[in-house]
Amino acid sequence: MNHPHSPLVIDTHELTRRPGTMLEFAKVIPAPADLGTAVIAIPEGADLTVGLRLESVTEGVLISGVVRGVASGECSRCLDDVRQELTVRIQELFAYPERVTAARDSGDEEFDEVEATLDGDLADIEPAVRDSVVTALPFTPLCRPDCPGLCSECGMHLADDPDHKHEVFDPRWSALAGLLGTPSDPEVAEA
Repeated sequence: MNHPHSPLVIDTHELTRRPGTMLEFAKVIPAPADLGTAVIAIPEGADLTVGLRLESVTEGVLISGVVRGVASGECSRCLDDVRQELTVRIQELFAYPERVTAARDSGDEEFDEVEATLDGDLADIEPAVRDSVVTALPFTPLCRPDCPGLCSECGMHLADDPDHKHEVFDPRWSALAGLLGTPSDPEVAEA
């Protein structure tokens, strides 16, 4: 669990463990480190807008809502900077620890899949936010859908010159080219 004063740790004490009670949580918080992949991520410390609903249910606290931020990275074709606004939904049940323990001790399989539990009255939403954000990021970010990328020969941006091309010499013919010489070669010119 993160530090109890982390902005991604929410105190659910006001719900008083009465099913049916609800709280709204809306805040702009700094993004944690490594919120993304090596290619595109929400930079550490960038603004994350978090709007959540905390609902007390019999099993624990159901937290659901929306997280918004701006991811930065580079185009996978031309390496230009890419900025992408991102809005993801999160939903996580934070079970009461004593309910999980009692259910597991009695052999009840209801809580076998539970991954998140409350620490006292604190819910650490960072893993849920991280899972939602990382899976929503593009695997191969593009600066635009039809980005032509870079020239494989010289590295020029093909978007700057769509007709850009190089004379491609097939290396399989190199021995033959050496035998023929070039038109400026005196031996070839006499023939």
